[in-house]
Amino acid sequence: MERIRNRKGVLRPLLKKYSGAYLLGLITLLVVDYVDLFVPKLIGEATDGLTAHALDGRGILLIAGRIVLCGAVVMFGRFWWRHFIFGSARKIERSLREQMFEKLETLSQRYFNSHKTGDLMSYFTNDLEAVRMAIGPAVVEIFDASVLTLLVLYRMMTYVSVKLTLYTLIPMAAIAVFGYFFGDVIEKRYARMQKAFAEMSDYVQESVSGERVVKAFVQEKKQYAAFRAVNENKRRVTLRVVRLDAAFEPILHFLVGLTYVVAILIGGYYTIIGDMTLGRFVGFNIYIGSLVWPMIALGDCITIISQGIAGLNRIHEILDQEPDIVDGPDCDGVERLSGQISLRNMTFAYREDLREALSDVTLDVQPGETLAIMGRTGSGKTTLVNLLCRLYDITSGSITFDGHPIDRIPLRVLRENIAYVPQDNFLFSDTLAGNISFGRLDATAEQIAEAARQADIHDNIMDFPEKYETMVGERGVTLSGGQKQRSSIARALLKDSPILILDDALSAVDTDTEETILENLKRLRAGKTTIMIAHRVSTVQNADHILVLDQGRIAEYGTRDELMERRGIFHDMFVKQQLEHQLLTEE
Repeated sequence: MERIRNRKGVLRPLLKKYSGAYLLGLITLLVVDYVDLFVPKLIGEATDGLTAHALDGRGILLIAGRIVLCGAVVMFGRFWWRHFIFGSARKIERSLREQMFEKLETLSQRYFNSHKTGDLMSYFTNDLEAVRMAIGPAVVEIFDASVLTLLVLYRMMTYVSVKLTLYTLIPMAAIAVFGYFFGDVIEKRYARMQKAFAEMSDYVQESVSGERVVKAFVQEKKQYAAFRAVNENKRRVTLRVVRLDAAFEPILHFLVGLTYVVAILIGGYYTIIGDMTLGRFVGFNIYIGSLVWPMIALGDCITIISQGIAGLNRIHEILDQEPDIVDGPDCDGVERLSGQISLRNMTFAYREDLREALSDVTLDVQPGETLAIMGRTGSGKTTLVNLLCRLYDITSGSITFDGHPIDRIPLRVLRENIAYVPQDNFLFSDTLAGNISFGRLDATAEQIAEAARQADIHDNIMDFPEKYETMVGERGVTLSGGQKQRSSIARALLKDSPILILDDALSAVDTDTEETILENLKRLRAGKTTIMIAHRVSTVQNADHILVLDQGRIAEYGTRDELMERRGIFHDMFVKQQLEHQLLTEE
């Protein structure tokens, strides 16, 4: 407990918050331990009374009644200390889980680029469970073992013999020394076990998510073989923890057995020579039995606390993270954007050791204009719109909205004024209505349906048996690629922001559907800024301006007619796509 408390202070305020419940639980536990110790004494008295023929039926019933009363107090007391202590541990676990999730929601994109989903999930499962065990059962075991040991030793010394009690302490001292060295080793091995579990979880999560790709490429055997290797590593590191724990238990029981041997040999000798009554000898051995649990609990505490410390250290890896993208101290008091965007000599690199993803980009977008962005794969199109959403901070240059530097606009305001359809068209495991209204939770059913109509997916949804209440499955797995894209577009249209960003959002729909959606966008987005990334020339031909990127730099910029006259990259893409269309038509 103390070792955990001395770590970074994430637990301290929570332990302080529930200190009252912990105190009540420990007081109840103290009462239970105190009352429980009357039983050996009563049994000893009964033994001596029966041996000396000094007890009649009434006396036996009286002693039996006292034992039953002690049992009743212990029964009710155990319920309440479990309620106070274990209940508080569960509440602290809940609070830690909420803190971790809240922290993850604030972290920047860079963090998730370098941390796998399975690894993050292990923080919320195994690591939190280890911490809960350390602040729940381990607290009980430490307190109970300490208090019970002291009370038992006091009873043993006052009721039986001081010398005999001191002899039995020798094996207990050996347990304490052995446990001290055991704790550090188990902590290190448990940390490695948690890492192996995270790797296995991540592999399973990734394989299940990519199940259709695995089947399409007939790679089931390869995936199975790779999983066996990951699983074997998990088994190997887990067995190292299990073996250590398994070695500790027999040694612990051996030392407990030595305590009994000492009690029987020396106590039996004292009884034979008359220094101790038979009843006290029996009571003393029952007290020894009462010490067995604290000794075993000590071993459990060492394991549980070591695992809890390792888990808490991993949890701090999340809680100690600071987001890269935050509101600055001098944010402007802007609440609404008109859609005017300016980039001046903007340069960006994902890392210092990588080449620049975008270099010296300068352009202007006026409110109500439609800007199309084209270019070869890897030219920086998605990176540019990610920077406009401030998922990353630029390396140099400037980005302004309505004249306000992007880093002086509150993140909440910036992102509330941008509706974004990402390239991967992510859908949550929710109903279609829930996915479409994700950015506007107060939307009515009619507003949701209207957004779906404008995205040309309403008719498809009405064909489903449960219509807008249809569950789409994880990442929208039950929908086609085009249906996922149109659902994402409907979500963005319902948000009705001054700025709309479509990142290759029409790539999975046919040309007729594309034309319908583009016509709806032209009507709905009148007077609002729209930025669309596309690979098909037909998608962008009516845009006010077309930006062509090549290797992170502006290669061309202008209207469709201007770019066609220049006979550059855009012209080549147009000619190539026209030829492909002609060949398909002839077939």
